[in-house]
Amino acid sequence: MSVVRAAAAALVLLLAAACTAPTPPRSQAGTTAAGTACAGPQGPPEAERVTTVDVIEQAYFCILGNYYSGATLDARSLLTAGFLALTQEINRNGREVPEATMPMLTGDREADWTAFETAYRKITDQVPDLRDKLAVVTLEAVVASLDDNHARWIHGDERPIDYYDGDGYGLGLQLNVTRSQVDGSSPRVALAPLFVTAVEGGAAQAAGVKPGDVIEAVNGSAPFVGGTATAAIAALYPRYPEARPVEVRLHRPTTGRRWTVPLEPGLYRREWADLQVVRSELLDDDVAYVRMTGFSPDSANRVLRAVAGLRTGRTLSGVVLDLRGNGGGSPAEAIRLVSAFVHGEVTAYQCTVDGACAASRTDDTVELLGLPLVVLVDNGCASACEHFGSAVKALRAGRLVGTRTAGAISGAAQPYLLANNTVLSFPSRHHLGPGREVVDRIGVPPDHHVVPTPQDAAAGRDPALTRALALLNGPR
Repeated sequence: MSVVRAAAAALVLLLAAACTAPTPPRSQAGTTAAGTACAGPQGPPEAERVTTVDVIEQAYFCILGNYYSGATLDARSLLTAGFLALTQEINRNGREVPEATMPMLTGDREADWTAFETAYRKITDQVPDLRDKLAVVTLEAVVASLDDNHARWIHGDERPIDYYDGDGYGLGLQLNVTRSQVDGSSPRVALAPLFVTAVEGGAAQAAGVKPGDVIEAVNGSAPFVGGTATAAIAALYPRYPEARPVEVRLHRPTTGRRWTVPLEPGLYRREWADLQVVRSELLDDDVAYVRMTGFSPDSANRVLRAVAGLRTGRTLSGVVLDLRGNGGGSPAEAIRLVSAFVHGEVTAYQCTVDGACAASRTDDTVELLGLPLVVLVDNGCASACEHFGSAVKALRAGRLVGTRTAGAISGAAQPYLLANNTVLSFPSRHHLGPGREVVDRIGVPPDHHVVPTPQDAAAGRDPALTRALALLNGPR
């Protein structure tokens, strides 16, 4: 062996030893720990860095110090969930670490973290090639253990290279079963049959899929068994970079046709109308129809301007506000919109774990419209959308038509910047309705229950809208 090759071989051995040498706990390493305090982001975060055990520690204490039930939370549940995910990921990679046993936790938050960290470092030192991934799955599991629909760890936000703002990614179709029902974040029951409600583009459009088509199988598996939704439906909601084709067996009730087609996930350009947060039109010559897809900044004002425009030169009999599929947004926008229909009322309460509640009240500087209101809702109406819907129902400011809302309104999420430039968000207070009723997980029931069918979708009928128009044009 030449001198050069021998030196290179020695260097490789030294580097390997450095990579696999045990990492001492910080108390023994002679270095200062990363800060465990967390604060809101000041401007957009810088480039994301690698997640480490120090970042997990910061998130752990951030949750305990700021989450709405952090004061009473049993912190052992966070660490147990994180340790379980850690060992599962090791096994998922075909590996095992004999020392990977969960340390005894006593309920002392700081002592338990120290025990967890010591075990964590000892384990990850045995599989250094998995260290980065193990940190990610551990922190994901810690956050998921809160079982809170407004608790998220925002990281690794990848987009396709050719992504254009507003593009969609996936199969290009919408279904009567939402993504939140598939991933378990919504408590709403999924009802058979599974059918296409809209085609936005992409593979579905290229394959000739149409609204009303019933999906009988996904990758050879039934979407419903005994009336219960199966995990097969999840394949219809791929996220980037998932690109594996999905085999779908379809039935078109209008013609009786049955066929199977592979649909490949990808980018697709969405129609401009589908990207507008607020769009409006006049129906039956005297009803202002306004569709609102999110409670984004200034959206309430845009709704009010749309109604004012439709009202110019005519007398309106009422407003239909379509909030189906509205995933929420700003609570302030929800309050402002409610305030156009009722004054001097509480729209919701934001409460701490010990029951101390702050009232959210109508903004009585907003001019009342003085028009009857019907709101279209479904299981895609979540968060600020449910704030608005529950207030309208409880305060008798209008009537709700459609299906029960998502039940995803634990509380307004607050963002916290972690040391690796990722963002942790969760509510510091819990949301209750105007009568202090629980809306989270329960949802808001409609005053008039109208369920869409494949036949309606195929024919382009909108039975909920038809009911809303009948209510506005019927006896007062």
